[in-house]
Amino acid sequence: MTQRTFARVGLVFVLLAAGAGTASARQTGAQQLSQADRDAAVEHLQETKENFLKSIANLSDAQWKFKAAPDRWSIAEVAEHIAISESTILGLITDKIMKAPPVAKDPAGPTDEKVIAAVTDRSQKAQAPEMLKPTNRYPTREALTKEFTTARERTIDYVKTTGDDLRGHSAPHPAMKMIDAYQWVLLLSAHSARHTAQIEEVKASAGYPGT
Repeated sequence: MTQRTFARVGLVFVLLAAGAGTASARQTGAQQLSQADRDAAVEHLQETKENFLKSIANLSDAQWKFKAAPDRWSIAEVAEHIAISESTILGLITDKIMKAPPVAKDPAGPTDEKVIAAVTDRSQKAQAPEMLKPTNRYPTREALTKEFTTARERTIDYVKTTGDDLRGHSAPHPAMKMIDAYQWVLLLSAHSARHTAQIEEVKASAGYPGT
């Protein structure tokens, strides 16, 4: 996946958020998720939630705001990006992908495991779309953490209880072609894992404060 390809993910977000391709909501004959799919997604969502919260716990203000270089994000900025992406991506799934006519996933498309692996691969860098860039939206670290936690619990509850046919609706991803809505949920979870790894990279940077 090239940097250009990853950057084009932002265009997908913008188009979906603007309502491209929306149509009437749920179709007749929708298939519910299997319990195995629900359990796997919830487990991954819980794991990536806990890892992210652990990564930002007990940081000093100096550590929270440290930048390895002027053009690099601080942990505070990475955390904000994770928090705002959570509700944004879930909204794309529930309000756009699931309200568009059913589209089958490409049989040659990636497996669930490959979706997660592609998103978490930090050897390929990406530029966040403007709508997901940090702008110091939250007045306190506690407000940011609460926003993320509330949004992640909403995602988990959706996966546990939805009757939506997540396997029967798909949307294009620039690098992975058509992936189904369930895989977009996995992408959301993997996205927080990707940037939790970025937080650990900040901590490993030269000059990172000890306290």
